[in-house]
Amino acid sequence: MDNFQKEIDDRANLTLSNRFELLLFRLGKASQSDASELYGINVFKLREIVPMPNFTRPAGIRPPLMGMVNIRDQIIPVIDLAAVAGCTPSNGLNILLITEYARSVQAFAVESVENITRLDWTQIHTAEKAVNGKYITSIACLDDHQESNNLAMVIDVEQILYDITPANHDLHAKELSPRKFNIKPGATAIVAEDSKVARAMLEKGLQAMDIPAQLHVTGKEAWEKIEQIAQQAAQEGVPVSDKISLVLTDLEMPEMDGFTLTRKIKTDPRLRNIPVVIHSSLSGNANEDHIRKVNADGYVAKFEINELAAVIEQVLKKSASQGENALHAVR
Repeated sequence: MDNFQKEIDDRANLTLSNRFELLLFRLGKASQSDASELYGINVFKLREIVPMPNFTRPAGIRPPLMGMVNIRDQIIPVIDLAAVAGCTPSNGLNILLITEYARSVQAFAVESVENITRLDWTQIHTAEKAVNGKYITSIACLDDHQESNNLAMVIDVEQILYDITPANHDLHAKELSPRKFNIKPGATAIVAEDSKVARAMLEKGLQAMDIPAQLHVTGKEAWEKIEQIAQQAAQEGVPVSDKISLVLTDLEMPEMDGFTLTRKIKTDPRLRNIPVVIHSSLSGNANEDHIRKVNADGYVAKFEINELAAVIEQVLKKSASQGENALHAVR
């Protein structure tokens, strides 16, 4: 157990090379199979791994919540991840994965931990069409062979927490305050988000802000669309800002992560003035340092609509001001 924790601490500060660490674990046998599938969670979401401690079960608590546990003087809800995934542990739930997500901390009870593996995001494929599991966001190919059966299912933490505690993770938990967004007529926001629930909430939030948007499941899809729009703008002889108002991206995505997408935009002379806002459940100093390194214009933790709106308003205002200064300089 100490070795697993050391690996998390030593590797948390990953280089910005479209790579990440995946913790592999098991939940037991699936309800319709005798197999014990591998599951995975991004190491960036993990705070620590601990053996199953004693926990209290408050009156009225309902599955998949198991109870509350005190970890380092912090009271944390314990979620039966095996029950969520429809699995039956053969040897019980022996380990807690303490995770930090969108300013909240929770513990997922799992059967066993396998190891930590480093992967490229190109080895991660969206599961929206390939898997029926509601709580699986993507499939990780654990080796370089695309046809390999050496796979792990990456859990959709956002969907799980939204279903269990929807009031705590609702983008519309508070009424949207009036704001003014500097959006050029005809311009659209490009959104990259792989989680279904997060994408749906972002779509509703941007509609409430009257910001037209095109939504994409992966960073790669978003990048291809941005390049296509940039080429159209060049052919028409207009700036890209006439067509793209901003880019709103998650960090964890199949094929291309948000760090890489942001870096590509900010290092491309055609695109570097497009405002990029990172909207992510990942928190912590390491991630915030990475966000600064790729020159993102804004960052907001999921899910609070007024914070998101405030950051978008700020970066659009700054972008408009920079555009006016550049125009005056040319004149």
